Amino acid sequence: MTVVITVTAVSGRWRENERIMMTSLNSVVIAMRFVETELGDVYLVKLERFQDDRGFFAETFQMEKFREQGLETDIAQVNVSYNIRKGVIRGLHFQRPPRAQAKLIRCTSGSIFDVAVDLRPSSPTFKGWVGVTLTTEERDMLYVPEGMAHGYQALEDHTEVEYLAFELWAPETEGGYKYDDPAFGIRWPIEPPILSKKDGGWAPFEERSA
Repeated sequence: MTVVITVTAVSGRWRENERIMMTSLNSVVIAMRFVETELGDVYLVKLERFQDDRGFFAETFQMEKFREQGLETDIAQVNVSYNIRKGVIRGLHFQRPPRAQAKLIRCTSGSIFDVAVDLRPSSPTFKGWVGVTLTTEERDMLYVPEGMAHGYQALEDHTEVEYLAFELWAPETEGGYKYDDPAFGIRWPIEPPILSKKDGGWAPFEERSA
């Protein structure tokens, strides 16, 4: 049995609209909360833990709950990235149609500042961005839909990130922008960052379309 509860609250920089998906599992309710961010269709996904003296159990992905929320459900691949030094930035990356790629990001070791940038010209938040801190302790996740650029900065040494991708990697459709592109004005926690040659060499936003 699945029960849907909608909770509205106010917290921090955005108005939280929490859509809670609850599943009955052997008389224990396992829930997953979808918290709206400032960017439409970008969600902070918060786990609800069933805890006992052994530890806890929680769902990190459940197809029916994501489908009811209107999110992608067809996982194409699962990726992991490991960062030796804090300050590393990976991004901002995206894939163009017809291979646009939604992602669900989780930090499995350390912590990250995770960023989504709206590249949808018809969106009221076009060129807007949202950043959240994902940690091993909290185990929150960020869902980034198609039409967004994604990037993150490692906040600790030996940080590891795992993400579900809802489209296969297609290098012929890959695009990117620099972390400090003035078109977005992202406020990164650690300066100067550690970048790959590729991520330091993306052309400015205004020179070409997403």
